[in-house]
Amino acid sequence: MAETRDLTAVAARLRAEAAKRILILDGAMGTALQAYKLDEAAFRGERFAEHGHDLKGNNDILNLTRPDVLGEIHAGYLEAGADIIETNTFNATSISQADYGTEDLAYEINLEGARLARRAVDAQNGKTPDQPRFVMGSIGPTNKTLSVSPKVSDPGFRAVSFEEVRDAYKEAARGLIDGGADFLAVETIFDTLNAKAAIVGIDELAEERGGEIPVILSMTVTDLSGRTLSGQTVEAFWYSVRHAKPLAVGLNCSFGALDLRPFVAELARLADVMIISFPNAGLPNELGEYDETPEVTAGELGQWAADGLLNIVGGCCGTTAAHISAIAEAAAKAEPRVIPESAPALRLSGLEPLTVAAQ
Repeated sequence: MAETRDLTAVAARLRAEAAKRILILDGAMGTALQAYKLDEAAFRGERFAEHGHDLKGNNDILNLTRPDVLGEIHAGYLEAGADIIETNTFNATSISQADYGTEDLAYEINLEGARLARRAVDAQNGKTPDQPRFVMGSIGPTNKTLSVSPKVSDPGFRAVSFEEVRDAYKEAARGLIDGGADFLAVETIFDTLNAKAAIVGIDELAEERGGEIPVILSMTVTDLSGRTLSGQTVEAFWYSVRHAKPLAVGLNCSFGALDLRPFVAELARLADVMIISFPNAGLPNELGEYDETPEVTAGELGQWAADGLLNIVGGCCGTTAAHISAIAEAAAKAEPRVIPESAPALRLSGLEPLTVAAQ
């Protein structure tokens, strides 16, 4: 296990930096990797040459087989102006890695993913110690859902249990923290129950280690109704997870900044923590590619910043280092969102929120 760091102090430093300026998150990892046109042999490397399952498409395994590529991508985003670098571990839970027969490598993949990002960030911090950069440990939603049955004919069926999801998240979190992540991001949340399993797993790990593990929670909405796949509204989602006291809460992926704005604005009105958002570069075309230019994306997000909606902003699917550079330039013209105080009230949630204000 890596040397234990005081992540509470790291979180305090992040908050202090975010009070000065809107912090910039990096862009899409998958989009950057696609530019390298890596083949099956590149994904396998020497170590997995005889592995019994195709590995192309398992971007997370590249932490073990092509760390040079990951180092270049991280450095490129830092040069573009990113303050926060995400680890290449979006699908690095044992549940998701089981699709490739590599579930037993989940801890190692997370460990090495965090080490790669840590190395790049530390190198940048050595150049600009007065402007610290941070490592955000990425934990994706897994490819299973706890709230919805995958069998139409059997609504009560679940492909995985809450305990299994909790343990998978906990293992991923352990690898990320051991590798040097400053905080974790449970991101692209489409099922709040999955997120709750992640929160429990991370809390258990923190208790075992006797310290805080700061976490960011970022949901994704499936359409313009503004609901998660499991049916919750933005407000109901926040009430479901605010007990975790995250560093920040927000939305990512979904669609482009233009369509995502009303839901980010709603969350910015409600949440008494920092707001993070990293939308896609618009919607994909018929070939699955993203056509939105850096100027268009930055123009939309620059307006968000000017309207006081953001504390941390970056890009998801389709965004590149050029997008991040343009976003950083636009965000620098605005002040960070002022975090509102939350009046005492009873706040409950199912698919819809219920608030009972104090008399």
